[in-house]
Amino acid sequence: MNKLSLQSYINNLLPMPANKTMLIANQFKEYELPKNELLIKESKLCKETYFLESGFIRSYIRDNNGNEVTTNIFSAPCFVNDFLAFFKQQPANENFQTLTQCVLQKMSYELVQTNFHTHPEFREFGRIMLVTNYSALQSRMLAMIKDTAEERYLKMLKQHPEIFQNIPLKIIASYLGITDTSLSRIRKETILK
Repeated sequence: MNKLSLQSYINNLLPMPANKTMLIANQFKEYELPKNELLIKESKLCKETYFLESGFIRSYIRDNNGNEVTTNIFSAPCFVNDFLAFFKQQPANENFQTLTQCVLQKMSYELVQTNFHTHPEFREFGRIMLVTNYSALQSRMLAMIKDTAEERYLKMLKQHPEIFQNIPLKIIASYLGITDTSLSRIRKETILK
């Protein structure tokens, strides 16, 4: 099993000796899911955490009218989870759906806890992951309030161009908080500028 992508991700976030990185990475088990499958289901317990090695996943909720609202789009390589539900061992608040064929690495809650208590590097890596995810969540919340739809679109296009090549525009529009018609208009206007 090739763990190079996971090892590289860990080292980029928290440089550590290769034997420690390998020790952590080797505890993950490979897991594959086809397109349009639910990785995590709303109201179900999150018993594992996932590293997305290849592919795209979205998290979404249903609004009061039953419409799906995309809350995040995950592009490999990255960790994917409802982290609060996972660490509190509570039911998930969102659905996590594969948007393409996905290759993941997974680790159980029990093994994560064991690693936190036995490997200081793993504990520090977990802390950095939580801070990184909190920072991304706060940035998204502030952008939804202070940035225009066009600014949000341009920022996403600059930071994650691969999303626009692999994800349906309807899902991207939902994530940006606009209709797909508005997204089409913004795309046309920015091309003409």
